[in-house]
Amino acid sequence: MFSQPRLLLVLRLGTASVWIIFGLVFKLLNLLPRHESIVAAVLGPTWAGPVTLAVGLVEVLIGLWILSGRWPLLCAAIQTVAIIGMNLAEILWAREHLLSPVGMVCANSVFLFLGWFLAVHTAKLRTGA
Repeated sequence: MFSQPRLLLVLRLGTASVWIIFGLVFKLLNLLPRHESIVAAVLGPTWAGPVTLAVGLVEVLIGLWILSGRWPLLCAAIQTVAIIGMNLAEILWAREHLLSPVGMVCANSVFLFLGWFLAVHTAKLRTGA
């Protein structure tokens, strides 16, 4: 099927793409305004625009970090904190804007599993373990 380096490349490109697409397309370019509505429900309309842009920028930077392959375990930890924090805020204060809270948590759980798989195996390759 896939060799380990090829699998890791596919995972690196795939996970980075998700972060970059969500950050750039959905937040920075605002092609899915629902994301700003979610931020408005959590922080209020005054902060919705600037915070949505900031979150989008951070998401793009996370995607670029994944592509770099540097400090993979720290990168996975940051992704975990970001996703859990965003999901928790969305479920607690913006649930009515979510298409499927359960689906979001399930999809993000799989996404985090793949991110950690990538991080652990990338770190092993770098250390030769």
